[in-house]
Amino acid sequence: MGQYLLQWEQAWADELTADWFGYHALQMGMPALDALRHNRMPKRWLALGLSEPGSAHLRIDPCALPFAEDSLDLVVLPHTLELSADPHATLREVARVLVPEGRLLIFGLNPNSLWGYRQARARLWRRLFRAELVLPESGEFIGTSRLRDWLDLLNFDSEPLRYGAYVPALQSPTWLRRMGWMDRMGSRWWPFLGAAYAQVAVKRVHGMRLIEPAWRERKRAARALVATGSGSVTSRVSLTPPSP
Repeated sequence: MGQYLLQWEQAWADELTADWFGYHALQMGMPALDALRHNRMPKRWLALGLSEPGSAHLRIDPCALPFAEDSLDLVVLPHTLELSADPHATLREVARVLVPEGRLLIFGLNPNSLWGYRQARARLWRRLFRAELVLPESGEFIGTSRLRDWLDLLNFDSEPLRYGAYVPALQSPTWLRRMGWMDRMGSRWWPFLGAAYAQVAVKRVHGMRLIEPAWRERKRAARALVATGSGSVTSRVSLTPPSP
């Protein structure tokens, strides 16, 4: 199941990040996914949590990023929010360090899917019959509606979601291949029930223009009529600016 999910996420990461330009890109978590391998930004880093296994360029706390404000052009969060102690605080930090018009790519597991249903059922049965969980116990599914609400609050523009991984949660590679037809049918007939999703968001900074009192004096002066002459021909030109 993990390899099946990883292949889907790697394919989308390669396609989405290939044409995103800038200078600094950061992937937070999940070293098995090389989300930036096709990206062409000159500075690309992999950061892992303080206790997350694996080798990386940085060890960080997702809720307190060691980057200056407006310093990163791209941030990738592969299941980082699900494993964060405070996912909303992590998103706030990402919004702080992203430059205006910077991009954010989030991978997550959909609770409204066959995988989500089986995990919820296994957690319930585990208390009664010691059923085995199909997914790791740590982490919490974050629904797409909840995630998009968080992004709206932080002034992100969310692009259309990409869903995938429609095959049921099966441990057998043989049965995963046999059920591959569900991926082809799912994207057409039940697209919102994919086990995984990819969300792209763009940071927007709304501009603000102040009208100062001194501008009123310049506006009155511009309304004055200026006489211009050439030989025996004299014309009067109005310098009144057009209405805003």
